[in-house]
Amino acid sequence: MIKRLFFLSLLLILSCSQFDYSQIKVIEVIDGDTVRLSNGRLLRYIGLDTPEVRIKEKNGDFKYQPQPFSLEAKEFNRKLVEGNIARVEFDIEKTDCYGRLLGYCFIGKIFVNKKLVEQGYAVISTRPPNVKYVESFVSAQKSARGAKRGLWGSLPTLNHNQANNYINQIRSVEGVVVGSYKSAKCLFLNFGQNYRSDFTVAIFNNVIKTFKQKGIDPLSFYNGKRIRVNGKIREYNGPEIIINSPYEIEVLEGGIK
Repeated sequence: MIKRLFFLSLLLILSCSQFDYSQIKVIEVIDGDTVRLSNGRLLRYIGLDTPEVRIKEKNGDFKYQPQPFSLEAKEFNRKLVEGNIARVEFDIEKTDCYGRLLGYCFIGKIFVNKKLVEQGYAVISTRPPNVKYVESFVSAQKSARGAKRGLWGSLPTLNHNQANNYINQIRSVEGVVVGSYKSAKCLFLNFGQNYRSDFTVAIFNNVIKTFKQKGIDPLSFYNGKRIRVNGKIREYNGPEIIINSPYEIEVLEGGIK
């Protein structure tokens, strides 16, 4: 099994080096953050997430079930890239667990990843160690939110007790962190007394170091604070958003209200 994974990884690395990604055609747009290149490879944009066009069901199959603003994000992406010659720039990790390329896409002078965030078609979703442009994405999101562009003007922020009604959707959720808990694999920020049904924020242990590099101990820092998080709401012992960096949590003024 280990040998098989090694050779698979080797093949993926070799396939990346065999093509000139400084000029490669985009032949198909899959959704707001994924495209197919002329060599057949899928490219997943780094640093952002757009609403899903297809939802993964419990049996592992994908069902066509466009989430709010997913088709708008796909169409905006299509207008930017489909049929055009792209320059793909890589970060530390070149592929994900699904075998997709991970990269930053440029069409001429247009930085597609940033453009999607800047126009409000995507939210930042930074996964270390691929953080080359994170500061730029944070600035772009602040601009989009402030101007109420795209999903920021169409989808209102939810109170944490509403999150259960919006599973699989990308939304902003606000609330006061009433407690935190660290398990063997994950740290949880709880917004209610019943962690099996109330909204939580999940921070996996492998990214906690990115918080500590910013002087934040997430186990204690957010307790009692009103925060806002943006991301895809999933169902796991109640509604949950997975956060991968401190850039994805905004501490609001006023503390407990």
